[in-house]
Amino acid sequence: MITAPDRTPLTRSFFDRPVLEIAPDLLGRTLVRATDAGPIELRLTEVEAYDGPNDPGSHAYRGRTERNAVMFGPPGHTYVYFTYGMWHCLNFVCGPEGTASGVLLRAGQITVGAELVRPYRPTSRKDSDLAQGPARLGTALNIDRTLNGADACTDGDGPFRVLTGTPPDPALVRSGPRTGVGGGGAAQPWRYWIDGDPTVSPYRAHAPRKRR
Repeated sequence: MITAPDRTPLTRSFFDRPVLEIAPDLLGRTLVRATDAGPIELRLTEVEAYDGPNDPGSHAYRGRTERNAVMFGPPGHTYVYFTYGMWHCLNFVCGPEGTASGVLLRAGQITVGAELVRPYRPTSRKDSDLAQGPARLGTALNIDRTLNGADACTDGDGPFRVLTGTPPDPALVRSGPRTGVGGGGAAQPWRYWIDGDPTVSPYRAHAPRKRR
Protein backbone atom coordinates (compact mmCIF):
# COMPACT_ATOMS: atom_id res chain seq x y z
CA MET A 1 0.00 0.00 0.00
CA ILE A 2 1.31 3.46 -0.95
CA THR A 3 1.01 5.92 1.94
CA ALA A 4 -0.12 9.44 1.02
CA PRO A 5 2.33 12.22 1.90
CA ASP A 6 1.79 13.79 5.32
CA ARG A 7 0.07 17.20 4.91
CA THR A 8 1.14 18.50 8.33
CA PRO A 9 2.94 21.87 7.94
CA LEU A 10 6.47 22.12 9.31
CA THR A 11 6.73 24.60 12.17
CA ARG A 12 9.36 27.27 12.70
CA SER A 13 11.15 25.01 15.17
CA PHE A 14 12.01 22.68 12.27
CA PHE A 15 14.14 25.47 10.76
CA ASP A 16 15.51 26.69 14.10
CA ARG A 17 18.26 24.07 14.22
CA PRO A 18 21.82 23.72 12.85
CA VAL A 19 21.74 23.95 9.08
CA LEU A 20 23.59 20.65 8.61
CA GLU A 21 20.74 18.88 10.41
CA ILE A 22 18.03 20.67 8.47
CA ALA A 23 19.37 20.24 4.94
CA PRO A 24 19.15 16.42 4.66
CA ASP A 25 15.92 16.51 6.68
CA LEU A 26 14.30 18.64 3.96
CA LEU A 27 14.55 15.80 1.43
CA GLY A 28 11.14 14.34 0.70
CA ARG A 29 9.30 17.31 2.17
CA THR A 30 6.57 19.00 0.13
CA LEU A 31 7.04 22.64 -0.82
CA VAL A 32 3.74 24.36 -1.61
CA ARG A 33 3.85 27.50 -3.77
CA ALA A 34 0.56 29.40 -3.75
CA THR A 35 -0.33 31.18 -7.01
CA ASP A 36 -3.41 32.98 -8.32
CA ALA A 37 -4.00 30.05 -10.68
CA GLY A 38 -3.76 27.44 -7.92
CA PRO A 39 -1.12 25.66 -5.84
CA ILE A 40 2.07 24.13 -7.15
CA GLU A 41 3.56 21.35 -5.02
CA LEU A 42 7.08 20.03 -5.25
CA ARG A 43 8.74 17.10 -3.45
CA LEU A 44 12.27 18.17 -2.59
CA THR A 45 14.94 15.79 -3.89
CA GLU A 46 18.17 17.84 -3.74
CA VAL A 47 19.42 20.65 -1.48
CA GLU A 48 22.65 22.36 -0.40
CA ALA A 49 23.58 23.74 3.02
CA TYR A 50 25.39 27.06 3.55
CA ASP A 51 26.73 27.71 7.05
CA GLY A 52 26.99 31.51 7.18
CA PRO A 53 30.15 32.92 8.78
CA ASN A 54 31.67 29.42 9.01
CA ASP A 55 31.40 28.84 5.28
CA PRO A 56 33.42 30.64 2.55
CA GLY A 57 30.78 29.49 0.04
CA SER A 58 28.00 31.39 1.81
CA HIS A 59 26.73 34.81 0.75
CA ALA A 60 26.86 35.74 4.46
CA TYR A 61 30.50 34.73 5.02
CA ARG A 62 31.78 38.31 5.07
CA GLY A 63 28.92 39.73 7.10
CA ARG A 64 25.61 41.45 6.59
CA THR A 65 24.85 43.37 3.40
CA GLU A 66 21.72 44.78 1.81
CA ARG A 67 21.56 41.71 -0.44
CA ASN A 68 21.83 39.04 2.28
CA ALA A 69 20.11 40.82 5.19
CA VAL A 70 17.19 38.40 5.32
CA MET A 71 19.62 35.56 6.08
CA PHE A 72 20.28 37.14 9.49
CA GLY A 73 16.57 37.18 10.33
CA PRO A 74 14.21 34.60 11.79
CA PRO A 75 14.34 30.99 10.55
CA GLY A 76 11.70 29.68 8.19
CA HIS A 77 11.79 32.70 5.88
CA THR A 78 12.91 32.64 2.25
CA TYR A 79 16.13 34.09 0.88
CA VAL A 80 15.90 34.79 -2.86
CA TYR A 81 18.90 35.91 -4.86
CA PHE A 82 19.47 36.76 -8.51
CA THR A 83 22.43 35.10 -10.24
CA TYR A 84 24.21 35.30 -13.60
CA GLY A 85 21.85 38.11 -14.59
CA MET A 86 19.15 35.55 -15.43
CA TRP A 87 18.01 33.28 -12.59
CA HIS A 88 16.38 33.53 -9.18
CA CYS A 89 17.31 30.90 -6.60
CA LEU A 90 15.23 29.96 -3.56
CA ASN A 91 16.64 29.25 -0.08
CA PHE A 92 15.30 28.77 3.43
CA VAL A 93 16.86 30.71 6.30
CA CYS A 94 17.90 28.31 9.08
CA GLY A 95 19.22 28.33 12.61
CA PRO A 96 18.74 30.88 15.39
CA GLU A 97 18.21 34.49 14.34
CA GLY A 98 21.55 36.12 13.56
CA THR A 99 23.40 32.99 12.42
CA ALA A 100 22.76 33.61 8.69
CA SER A 101 22.77 29.98 7.59
CA GLY A 102 20.49 28.65 4.87
CA VAL A 103 19.55 25.82 2.55
CA LEU A 104 19.44 26.21 -1.23
CA LEU A 105 16.62 24.26 -2.86
CA ARG A 106 18.32 22.59 -5.81
CA ALA A 107 15.73 20.23 -7.31
CA GLY A 108 12.40 18.53 -6.87
CA GLN A 109 9.53 16.60 -8.40
CA ILE A 110 6.42 18.58 -9.31
CA THR A 111 3.59 16.54 -7.80
CA VAL A 112 0.73 19.04 -8.15
CA GLY A 113 0.29 21.81 -10.70
CA ALA A 114 2.60 20.63 -13.48
CA GLU A 115 0.19 22.24 -15.95
CA LEU A 116 0.87 25.59 -14.22
CA VAL A 117 4.63 25.08 -14.41
CA ARG A 118 5.04 24.02 -18.04
CA PRO A 119 4.41 27.52 -19.49
CA TYR A 120 7.35 28.80 -17.41
CA ARG A 121 9.56 25.93 -18.58
CA PRO A 122 8.75 25.56 -22.30
CA THR A 123 12.13 23.96 -23.07
CA SER A 124 11.52 21.00 -20.74
CA ARG A 125 11.15 17.77 -22.68
CA LYS A 126 9.76 15.85 -19.73
CA ASP A 127 8.26 16.67 -16.36
CA SER A 128 11.24 15.25 -14.46
CA ASP A 129 13.38 18.20 -15.55
CA LEU A 130 10.84 20.95 -14.79
CA ALA A 131 12.65 21.72 -11.52
CA GLN A 132 15.94 19.88 -12.04
CA GLY A 133 18.47 22.38 -10.74
CA PRO A 134 18.12 25.59 -8.70
CA ALA A 135 17.59 27.92 -11.68
CA ARG A 136 14.93 25.64 -13.16
CA LEU A 137 13.27 25.26 -9.76
CA GLY A 138 13.13 29.03 -9.33
CA THR A 139 11.72 29.47 -12.84
CA ALA A 140 9.19 26.66 -12.40
CA LEU A 141 7.83 28.28 -9.23
CA ASN A 142 7.89 31.80 -10.74
CA ILE A 143 10.33 33.07 -8.11
CA ASP A 144 11.58 36.64 -8.05
CA ARG A 145 12.99 39.09 -5.51
CA THR A 146 9.52 40.19 -4.39
CA LEU A 147 9.40 36.84 -2.55
CA ASN A 148 12.62 37.53 -0.63
CA GLY A 149 11.85 37.33 3.08
CA ALA A 150 8.51 35.53 2.73
CA ASP A 151 7.50 33.56 5.81
CA ALA A 152 6.98 29.85 5.05
CA CYS A 153 5.71 29.12 8.56
CA THR A 154 2.42 31.03 8.45
CA ASP A 155 -1.06 29.55 8.77
CA GLY A 156 -1.36 29.10 5.01
CA ASP A 157 -1.97 32.67 3.85
CA GLY A 158 1.54 33.24 2.45
CA PRO A 159 3.18 32.28 -0.85
CA PHE A 160 4.97 29.25 0.66
CA ARG A 161 4.38 26.39 3.05
CA VAL A 162 6.44 23.28 3.71
CA LEU A 163 4.58 20.07 4.55
CA THR A 164 5.95 16.98 6.26
CA GLY A 165 5.65 14.99 3.01
CA THR A 166 7.32 11.60 2.73
CA PRO A 167 10.97 11.52 3.85
CA PRO A 168 13.05 9.04 1.86
CA ASP A 169 14.59 5.82 3.10
CA PRO A 170 17.77 7.00 4.92
CA ALA A 171 19.75 4.45 2.88
CA LEU A 172 18.97 6.51 -0.25
CA VAL A 173 20.24 9.84 1.09
CA ARG A 174 23.61 10.82 -0.38
CA SER A 175 25.95 13.73 0.26
CA GLY A 176 28.84 15.22 -1.66
CA PRO A 177 30.57 18.48 -2.66
CA ARG A 178 28.34 21.40 -3.53
CA THR A 179 27.85 22.29 -7.17
CA GLY A 180 29.95 25.16 -8.51
CA VAL A 181 31.45 26.14 -5.13
CA GLY A 182 35.15 26.98 -5.20
CA GLY A 183 37.75 28.26 -2.77
CA GLY A 184 37.64 27.25 0.88
CA GLY A 185 34.13 25.85 0.63
CA ALA A 186 34.75 23.52 -2.29
CA ALA A 187 35.38 20.32 -0.35
CA GLN A 188 32.45 20.49 2.05
CA PRO A 189 30.06 17.56 1.40
CA TRP A 190 27.01 19.72 2.05
CA ARG A 191 24.97 18.84 -1.02
CA TYR A 192 22.31 16.23 -0.23
CA TRP A 193 20.14 14.29 -2.64
CA ILE A 194 17.93 11.22 -3.00
CA ASP A 195 19.92 8.58 -4.83
CA GLY A 196 18.44 7.44 -8.14
CA ASP A 197 15.76 10.12 -8.30
CA PRO A 198 15.43 11.38 -11.90
CA THR A 199 14.86 14.99 -10.85
CA VAL A 200 18.28 15.37 -9.17
CA SER A 201 20.58 17.68 -11.13
CA PRO A 202 23.98 16.64 -12.54
CA TYR A 203 26.99 17.54 -10.40
CA ARG A 204 29.30 20.21 -11.81
CA ALA A 205 32.54 21.16 -10.11
CA HIS A 206 33.56 24.78 -9.78
CA ALA A 207 35.19 26.20 -12.91
CA PRO A 208 37.15 29.43 -12.30
CA ARG A 209 36.34 32.19 -14.75
CA LYS A 210 39.10 32.85 -17.23
CA ARG A 211 40.42 36.37 -17.43
CA ARG A 212 40.52 37.87 -20.90
